[in-house]
Amino acid sequence: MYQMTIEKNKIGISLRIVNSNTYPETRDALSHDWAKFLENIGMIPIFIPNNLSNLESFLDQTQINGLILSGGDNIGDYPIRDSTEKKILNYGITNDIPIFGVCRGMQLINNNFGGSIKIDQKKLHVGKKHVVNLLDKKLISVLNSNSITVNSYHNNIITKDLLGKNLESTSVVDDDTIESFKHKIHKIFAVMWHPERENNVINKNLIKYIFCNNFHD
Repeated sequence: MYQMTIEKNKIGISLRIVNSNTYPETRDALSHDWAKFLENIGMIPIFIPNNLSNLESFLDQTQINGLILSGGDNIGDYPIRDSTEKKILNYGITNDIPIFGVCRGMQLINNNFGGSIKIDQKKLHVGKKHVVNLLDKKLISVLNSNSITVNSYHNNIITKDLLGKNLESTSVVDDDTIESFKHKIHKIFAVMWHPERENNVINKNLIKYIFCNNFHD
């Protein structure tokens, strides 16, 4: 159903920042889950460093066809990562490249469009699977269900009143917090769960849908 030619499956992905316990250095890092997950669906992961002097030139030369803003850490923990991911987001918008935000990535996208987040004091979303109710007709058709069960590792949540400009909720959980959204104009889709941690049919179809189709059509 979803086909990508070999020339159009290079997916750039942002990296988190970690500090070494044994050496006085800062490192870029990414869970091995992402490389395995993308490889299994025929996509080539291109890791995007946080300290490039010319990020736009790097993305031009690698001929990226899709972009992922990955999870891990809170916004503000590492300003250089925040800056890099904002540049990635702007690059994708300017060049009409599909962008997929995951957990922190969804939060950064929301903030970029004037939205915000709040802390879930009840900790209902940390380390607990839950049912997500789908609101978007195309998403329901692609995933062949009105609801799906997803993992959850986040303590930051987005509610309707905190949603950024031109962002539209595509799924919610029972407490009405937003679990995914899309941009009404740009090719941007984001989720609060981690599809790379569960290599199942639903998550594979979700990723293929985002990068192999224009979900605004």
